[in-house]
Amino acid sequence: MEEKRVFIELPEFTGRNVPILELSKTIGKDAQFIRIGLQKGVLKFGFALKKDNSSEFNYYCPDKKVWEETGYFKVEM
Repeated sequence: MEEKRVFIELPEFTGRNVPILELSKTIGKDAQFIRIGLQKGVLKFGFALKKDNSSEFNYYCPDKKVWEETGYFKVEM
């Protein structure tokens, strides 16, 4: 039997930080759901880092991780 090969063209990742609100609209979940999921490590498409001496967090959701976990990719113009 002949082996089938499938080739896919990967998006051109830039490391763009996909905003929480953009992710919220894309996956149909509330922004706070995403923030808490990132803080607890449940959502794997980004990182939540607590600011020093603060209760606030910074979020980083690189376009490649978002694509790998959700299939979503948007080209920035």
